[in-house]
Amino acid sequence: MGTTLVMKRALLPLALVAACGAASAQSSVTIFGVVDAVVQVGRGSVSNLTQMRDSGYNSSRLGFRGTEDLGGGMSASFWLEAGLANDNGGGQPTSTNNQASGTPAVGSASALLFNRRSTVSLSGSWGEVRLGRDYTPQFWSLTVYDPFGNSTAAGASRTNNSAFTGVTAVRASNSMGYLLPQNLGGFFGQAQYYLGENPSNAGATKDDGSGYGLRAGYGNSVFDVAIALSRTKYAAGDIRQNNIGAQWNFRLGRVMAQYTRDSNGALDGRGFLVGGLLPVGVGELRASYSGYRTTAAGSPESKKWALGYVHNLSKRTALYATYARLSNSGGSRVALNGATTGANDPSTGYDLGIRHAF
Repeated sequence: MGTTLVMKRALLPLALVAACGAASAQSSVTIFGVVDAVVQVGRGSVSNLTQMRDSGYNSSRLGFRGTEDLGGGMSASFWLEAGLANDNGGGQPTSTNNQASGTPAVGSASALLFNRRSTVSLSGSWGEVRLGRDYTPQFWSLTVYDPFGNSTAAGASRTNNSAFTGVTAVRASNSMGYLLPQNLGGFFGQAQYYLGENPSNAGATKDDGSGYGLRAGYGNSVFDVAIALSRTKYAAGDIRQNNIGAQWNFRLGRVMAQYTRDSNGALDGRGFLVGGLLPVGVGELRASYSGYRTTAAGSPESKKWALGYVHNLSKRTALYATYARLSNSGGSRVALNGATTGANDPSTGYDLGIRHAF
């Protein structure tokens, strides 16, 4: 028995190590990110500008995400993702309350936050509940159905860059969201409610920054479509951002289209995009035509052609180039890549960059 007891005592630490290993095997933490640097040239009738920027192809970021298997088909996860201005080493601002009052100045000490996403989630066969700062449902179609995605480069669509829908156009803080499970035969959806977190005695502004977004769609290997509706409350006038988008996958590439209808108080806006992606060897051609018009005095409108090429050096590293030409009418003064142009004058933009993901 003495020998047996000694053996049990010797094996106990090994059993504990094995148990810890089994527990840790059910969890995972990943560090990920994108570093994207681009030289941009903007030309307008008033002034030109040449600059180095970030996020010309994909948005630069640094993130941490992890998942724990809770058993029974359930899991818990977190996602912390910060936007980076890698051209100068700075961070990016974020709105803490979905209002201008909660947005620090660019480059301030509080700007380097997990502004892109900071959520904790619980998932199961019933879907996912997600809490924190997250993308709004009304944003997704503007980037998924855009050949140039959500970038700050010359090729980004007018539907995305022209929208006057405030700080919740892309993300919302203090949000509570629900996403449908992925086993619904191609149907997908997302609902989100977010808080402005103003005190109840704030008077007319007590609901500022609070709102909701809804998105529903269907997709398969050939075709997918989605529609989104949203409303954010402000005493100065509610903001609504509504859109529909779709894409078709052909043997030679993909064709995309979207239409958006926005309002900010008494001001209305309408936008459209048609475009596509065409694989060429190890690279890809990107092209789009987009426009945006508002009901402001003169009905200002801007329209843009964009053409780009991405050359993949590997699965993580790519070189890219973009050319865009924009026209203005109705008194519009939109210019590309930081240039300045006069009313109804055109503008051109050029991008040349490199993207590395890890």
